[in-house]
Amino acid sequence: MTSSPLFPHAADKHALERGTDLAPRFNGDGLVVAVAQHADTGEILMLAWMNDEALKLTVDTSIAHYFSRSRNELWKKGETSGQLQDVVELRVDCDQDAVLLKVRPRGDGGACHVGFRSCFYRVLEDGKLVEREKPLHDHD
Repeated sequence: MTSSPLFPHAADKHALERGTDLAPRFNGDGLVVAVAQHADTGEILMLAWMNDEALKLTVDTSIAHYFSRSRNELWKKGETSGQLQDVVELRVDCDQDAVLLKVRPRGDGGACHVGFRSCFYRVLEDGKLVEREKPLHDHD
């Protein structure tokens, strides 16, 4: 796990697990996993990654920012699609290596780049993936 110049390093295990400072433990690539959950329905919308800059921007603006591993760049969710995610609450897990964002999506309420409300729109049934949602819009 790596530290970040944008966030304090937890002094010890107690500070990490029970302390009041946000001291995320980024992985070897400088990332922490982030789960976006709809603040009103509890539905899991997406899983993404954050680097220290994305997490800092999210904290400072209350709008979700992520880090795209495929594009290797910072990404403000919804900047081009209109599906901005207003962060209502930010939680960390017990050892601060995962972040949970409770969000209210703007625009059409979607989160998935393929056009669905949630990135988790398929269910495994009899060994095959079955779509359980209809897309909000067609994906180009």
